[in-house]
Amino acid sequence: MTAQYVLDIFQNRGVMSDSQVGEILDEISTTGKDVKRLLNDYGYVQGEEQVYEVIAEELGAEYIDLRRYEPPRALLDLIPANIAKMHGALPVNFDEQGLHVALLDPLNPQTVEDLRFALDKPIVVVVADTDRIEDLINTSYAAENEGMEDILSGLQLGDMGKPGGLETEANAAPIVRYVDLVLFQAVKQKASDIHFEPFEGDFKIRYRVDGGLVEMAPPPPHLGTIITSRIKVMANLNIAERRIPQDGRIMKIVGGKQVDMRVSTLPTIHGESVVLRVLDRSSINLDLENLALPPALYDYILDTVQKPNGIFIVTGPTGAGKTTTLYAALRKVNTVDCKLLTCEDPVEYDIEGIIQVPVNEAVGVTFAKVLRAFLRQDPDRIMVGEMRDKETATIAIQASLTGHLVLSTLHTNDAPGAVTRLVDMGCEPFLVAATLEAVLAQRLLRTICKSCRVPYEPSESILNQLGLSPHEIGDKHFYTGRGCEDCNSSGYRGRRGLYELLDMSDPLRDLICERAPTVVIKQKAIELGMLTLREDGLRNIYDGNTTIEEVLKYT
Repeated sequence: MTAQYVLDIFQNRGVMSDSQVGEILDEISTTGKDVKRLLNDYGYVQGEEQVYEVIAEELGAEYIDLRRYEPPRALLDLIPANIAKMHGALPVNFDEQGLHVALLDPLNPQTVEDLRFALDKPIVVVVADTDRIEDLINTSYAAENEGMEDILSGLQLGDMGKPGGLETEANAAPIVRYVDLVLFQAVKQKASDIHFEPFEGDFKIRYRVDGGLVEMAPPPPHLGTIITSRIKVMANLNIAERRIPQDGRIMKIVGGKQVDMRVSTLPTIHGESVVLRVLDRSSINLDLENLALPPALYDYILDTVQKPNGIFIVTGPTGAGKTTTLYAALRKVNTVDCKLLTCEDPVEYDIEGIIQVPVNEAVGVTFAKVLRAFLRQDPDRIMVGEMRDKETATIAIQASLTGHLVLSTLHTNDAPGAVTRLVDMGCEPFLVAATLEAVLAQRLLRTICKSCRVPYEPSESILNQLGLSPHEIGDKHFYTGRGCEDCNSSGYRGRRGLYELLDMSDPLRDLICERAPTVVIKQKAIELGMLTLREDGLRNIYDGNTTIEEVLKYT
């Protein structure tokens, strides 16, 4: 139940104006206060429960006070624990109309539809205090969790494989429950991707957590096609078409949180392989303060995004957090007096106040075409998802020369490599030298789990790989993770960035104009004080943030 939805209801009733809605949204983004509390503070309602009454009236639903409500066991048994947690649903009554359910997000019709499918019962929505709903779900279902095994046994015994077509099977309650549980567990483990993979004799499901893949208990192989079909139904893809790749999107409330999943299917010799990229909007930290940047780098990025023109490039491999860094920087200048435009393939984060355009090659909407159109839209800052070709890079340079700040990404190994990449693409070296402000190379590496971090002595051979001698180490300490329950025995939990900043200066601009190779530019930048990715990696090792193995893997 987003703040915007709630405020829209009040605005449509003529209670608030555009500027008053804007004022409350601004306060939410700066203070993090709850929309219900602010509506009460500003005097639009008398008591927070009145907000729920207004929402109930809007939905034509009943408002119930759950302060003294304790759900009876027989009623709780009508919704399995995982479905209740997944959809943020609490049963409050069951009669001839159907199952009356209090939802964490009563404004989302998709949740009602999903519940109806999963439970095979008519659903009647009621509105109640969401904090109380969450408490009751957590306490009422605390001890039990319908595990994968329970659902799988239901799948084995159920009507799978009977006539009725793939779509009917994909919407069967046990399959719906199974796929929902896979998604719920992925979000709970903070997975960035979910892989559904068909092989000759089995069907595998793997999550990518903190950059590494983890396998989960596989379903019976014969259900692979039905599970794939269920995902395609959820993503509005053509389930009859299995010969060509398809792309789609699933927007879902998982455990009361809005989760956005990009779906990609790929035909293989044993069936369709499906990958879901998970964007959990509640866990995305798009604040520059939360990226664990070294203080000097944080100040530098702040200064750079305030500049009136120039090009700022973030470079690194796929999944290095480039887009997150650029968005966090953009949010610093996302103010009323600044017009921001982004062009991406696809748009990853939906941000209030920024005009975002998705690239669509199929209909000719390319980066270059959108970028040209941007220049007629009177922007102050422009973000281009990626500089893929000469045309896009040339227009970005033109945009910079005509007084716009352009932010973009490239795929190169290090910061100096980005400079020569632009020249190799066919951009004039003197234009690159004139417009480029800075290049930030970035990697994401796993951090040691705080619960099981222990000091250890690395072997001499591994120190040699880092290029360190025992003399250089002195009394510095090294750490590793033993492996515990908190980190799934991996020894790592969470990730943080490694950074290498190439700050453009006159000596470097001269080298670019002379078409100097990457190695010469890098050498000069190091002379001028650039810290390399490897040096930033060593800083993180000595600070006890990560291990030698992680730094060797990424630098």
